[in-house]
Amino acid sequence: MAFYKLNVAGLERKLPLCKISETLTIAGFVIFGDPELTVACARDLLKKAPEHDYMLTAEAKGIPLIHEMARQGGESKYFIARKKPKLYMSEVFEVTVRSITTDGQQKLYLDKADADLMKGKRILLVDDVISTGESIRALEELVKAAGAEVAGRMAILAEGDAQDRDDLVYLEKLPLFDGQGKMLG
Repeated sequence: MAFYKLNVAGLERKLPLCKISETLTIAGFVIFGDPELTVACARDLLKKAPEHDYMLTAEAKGIPLIHEMARQGGESKYFIARKKPKLYMSEVFEVTVRSITTDGQQKLYLDKADADLMKGKRILLVDDVISTGESIRALEELVKAAGAEVAGRMAILAEGDAQDRDDLVYLEKLPLFDGQGKMLG
């Protein structure tokens, strides 16, 4: 298996190259199970974070990051847009998203109780990797539906076209690769 060597937040990791089509390969970045990386990335993102009242991420890979950012930042509450409505959720807000790492369309859901807390507040959107921007766009829709304002968009890594966005704060660039695993651009 081929790997891409990434340096982020003062740490080095070897990311496996994962072919997602005949013409596109990505470096698989997963912070699950890597507390050292999660803590370091949360620390460095918080240094760049704009003023906000709450943070929001999409289930699932952003959860350890947002949790650690809240812990280090002394924040007592953050929100997670869920992939499926849960029994405890009522009057659910829903948006559709198509992520580069997920086959087909999926939906994100936000509970009305969470939306009520967000109303009129500044919400910081957090993700592990932003590539196509579809997950962030879906989170933005949920924030607007809740009557809140997007305070900023943050990720550990920006991949592909996301690297050129001027509305995104991230720690490092993550290249894309062709179908044979050769770096593009």
